Amino acid sequence: MPQRKGRLVNLRPGVLLALLLAAGLLCVLAGVLVGSTGWADLQDEGMSVILWEIRLPRSLGAWWAGALLGMAGAISQGLFRNPLADPYLLGSASGAQLAVAITLAFVGVSAQHASLLADVGLTGIAFVGTLIGVGLTLVLARGVEQTLRLLLAGVVVGVVLNALTGLATLWAPDILRAMQAFLLGNTGLLGWSSVSVMAASGALALIIGLLASPALDALTLGEATAASLGVRMPLVRLLLIFAFALATGAAVAQTGIVAFVGLVAPHLVRAACPTLHGRLILLSAAAGGALLLAADVLARALVRPQELPVGLVTALLGGVYLLVLMHRRGTPKR
Repeated sequence: MPQRKGRLVNLRPGVLLALLLAAGLLCVLAGVLVGSTGWADLQDEGMSVILWEIRLPRSLGAWWAGALLGMAGAISQGLFRNPLADPYLLGSASGAQLAVAITLAFVGVSAQHASLLADVGLTGIAFVGTLIGVGLTLVLARGVEQTLRLLLAGVVVGVVLNALTGLATLWAPDILRAMQAFLLGNTGLLGWSSVSVMAASGALALIIGLLASPALDALTLGEATAASLGVRMPLVRLLLIFAFALATGAAVAQTGIVAFVGLVAPHLVRAACPTLHGRLILLSAAAGGALLLAADVLARALVRPQELPVGLVTALLGGVYLLVLMHRRGTPKR
C-alpha cells in the first residue's frame, strides 16, 4: 500500500495514545520540578507548598487547556471539512478578548480595583465573551444550515470584534499591558479551581464529540451523502459547535489566547496515525495537552528568571511545524 504523503510515522491509535499520555506525564513532572528560578529544592520544607499549590495545578491546568484546544481543533476541522480550521474560527477568541478589554477599560487596572476584578472574575467574563462571539456568528449565519455561511459569518464577526477591541484599547491605553498578557497566553494564574473547571468542560465536550464522531466520519463523504445515510446535519452541527465552543471558551477563559495548538495537534495525529474521528478527537486532546504543557515548561526555562508568554512559544513551534509540513508536501518527487 503506498505511503501517504506527509506522514511522519505509522502508529496504532492505542500506541500513539500511550505515547502522548506518557509525554504529558513527563511534562507534568518537568513542570513541577522546573520553575522560573530553576530546579526545585526538594529538601526545602517550604518548597512543598510551591510544588503542590502552584506548580502542580499550573502544569495540570496547562495540560487541560491544551487538551481542550486540541479537541476543539479536531472537531472544527471535521465539522467544516477544512484542515486549516481552528477553535477560534467562529469568533470565540474575538468575543473573549473584547469582553476582557471592555471590562478592564471600565473597571481599570489600578491596585484599588484589583479586588473588584477578583470579584467580577475575568475568567468568567472571557467565557461569556466567547459564547457571545459564537452566538453572534450563529445569528449572522441564520442558524447552522449552511457550512459556508457559518465560515463567512465567523470571519466577519472576528474582524468586527477585533476592531472593537482595538477601539477599547485606544480609549483606555492603560489596559494595554493587561491585555497583552491575555492575548499572548498566560498559565501563571492557573489553580486547582481552573483545573476542575477545564476538566468538567473537557469531559462534556469529549462525550459530545465521541457521540457525534460517526456523523463526522459520514460528513467526510459530503453533506449530501451524510444526509442520505440518515445524519441529521442541523442537529449534529449545533451539538458540535456547542462542544468546541465550550472547550474553547473554557481554555481561553483560563489561559488567554494560545495560538496554533488547536490547529497543529490534529495535524500531528493525522501524520502519525490516520484514523476515524472518534479516535482523532481523543488523540488530538492528548497531543494538545502535551504540546501546550511542553511549551509552558520551555517558556519558564528559556529566559530564567523571566518567563516568556506561552502563546509566543506555541506560535513559534506551530509556525515552524507548518512551514516544514508545507515544504515537505510542496517538494516535487525526483
